[in-house]
Amino acid sequence: MSVPAVPETHLPLRERKKRRTREALLATGLRLFAERGFAETTLDELCAAVEVSKRTFFRTFAGKEELANAPLHDLWTRFLRELGEAEPAGEGLADFLLGVLLGVLDGMADPDWPGRVLTSRRLAERNPSIEADGLYFCDRTTRAAVAVLRERFDLPDELPVLLALDVLVAVFHRAQEAWAAAGAATRDSLRDHVVAAWAAVPVGLGTPLRPVRGTGG
Repeated sequence: MSVPAVPETHLPLRERKKRRTREALLATGLRLFAERGFAETTLDELCAAVEVSKRTFFRTFAGKEELANAPLHDLWTRFLRELGEAEPAGEGLADFLLGVLLGVLDGMADPDWPGRVLTSRRLAERNPSIEADGLYFCDRTTRAAVAVLRERFDLPDELPVLLALDVLVAVFHRAQEAWAAAGAATRDSLRDHVVAAWAAVPVGLGTPLRPVRGTGG
């Protein structure tokens, strides 16, 4: 279940220009943030480097934080779109959600995307405002996903859906953490880490609690 990219040549001229402007802002912004520091890079400097106005910037991104998180925002925005179109193959809710996420990962064909995700993660680790923007986006995306699923399927109770989505997001975050630490920043290796983290969920939940020797029991 992948999300096919719309060829740029099939888009109206205005849309192609918007895409190119966004790409230029994203590539330049991440580079400047990584080289100079997120707080140290001003919006004026970024706009000057790309040769666009602040007005154009704010038509593209809500702020520097949103730009810094854009690689992952793009992933989860595609996830929502695919969630509205993918058809279950008889699997349960949790496995359906995982399948959609893996399909979207497979569709992230831009060779620069994995490196940008890694840069975005490192920026978020050093800048609380980027982390806060990511958490806010995550919460909005989860709520939007529930709305999509409620519209498509008979869901008498939203709690299991919210919990399944929370687990999926947590799995992705832990997988991304392990992926970044491993230093192999490829899309396929991130996918492998997601699959491994998902497989560890029931194992982790069932971990027996044995008292440390000498502390009781």
